[in-house]
Amino acid sequence: MVARSETFRGGLDDVRAYCTVVDLGTVTAAAASLRETKGSVSRRISRLERALGVRLMARTSRAVSPTAEGLAFYTKAQESLTLLDEATETARDARTVPAGHLRITTSIDFGIEVMPEIVASFREAYPQITVEMLNTDARLDLAANRIDLALRLGSAEETGYRAAMLATLAVGLYAAPAYLLRRPAPADLAALRDHDLILARERFGATALALTDGMGRTEPLAVSPAIRVSDFATAHRLTLAGAGIGHLPTLVAARAVEAGQLERVLAPWATRGAALRAVTLAGRELPARVRVFREHVSSALAAYDCMHETTDLDANTV
Repeated sequence: MVARSETFRGGLDDVRAYCTVVDLGTVTAAAASLRETKGSVSRRISRLERALGVRLMARTSRAVSPTAEGLAFYTKAQESLTLLDEATETARDARTVPAGHLRITTSIDFGIEVMPEIVASFREAYPQITVEMLNTDARLDLAANRIDLALRLGSAEETGYRAAMLATLAVGLYAAPAYLLRRPAPADLAALRDHDLILARERFGATALALTDGMGRTEPLAVSPAIRVSDFATAHRLTLAGAGIGHLPTLVAARAVEAGQLERVLAPWATRGAALRAVTLAGRELPARVRVFREHVSSALAAYDCMHETTDLDANTV
């Protein structure tokens, strides 16, 4: 039993040679088809028979023909070889043909506020690819959770994976028209201290914001937020409700600004936020469905008002 198991792990070519002899009727024809010598094909069949402990071919001086046991083995082996060839072709197609199921993960706020439009346009471009989104602030392990791609904000901490830089986000200041009717927009950075600020993921107490104007000038500003929240999605909702001036990634606020639901305050001042990376399983070549999605996300982000830093997608790895 052990020998049989070892044979099928290491003797696939022997099985294929035997099936070819049965298909073509002679060792000579099989050898020509396999581009081997007659002696090599004969040795393969003999080796397979020894491993199985059964005679597969009846040999005479003029011809060879399968035994009853050989025909039974051939039927099952040929089915298995066909399935294996189909699986091999499917695997090869996955590298070049964008199709199949794509499983992605990102943070809750990014998944809610940014990804719907990107996924919708991706599905329009690639209807043959189905998408499954896992929005969570937990850093799921890609291999353990069968995830094709993760969009991560922050440093590239995961080892054993490929991390491609997509963008460095800008975090600007925004307010709803209703809030600005009650309290006119601040005229300068100093006046920001007199407004109700909504900050996400900040420590308690006074907070220093390093604001830059995009022209090389940076101004530190100590502020005491009126509302602190754990994520940008909640900060976004509170800002839309008129609770104060929200400190939001431009990507998160972009659609609300276009719809007139939010207005940029103190533009172009903003803080430089975290890097956004596409993390994938390490390997020589990504499946086509993963590669085209990563490229689509990069192109979509370039259309937003953010500090965009597209890089060589295969250059940044961890």
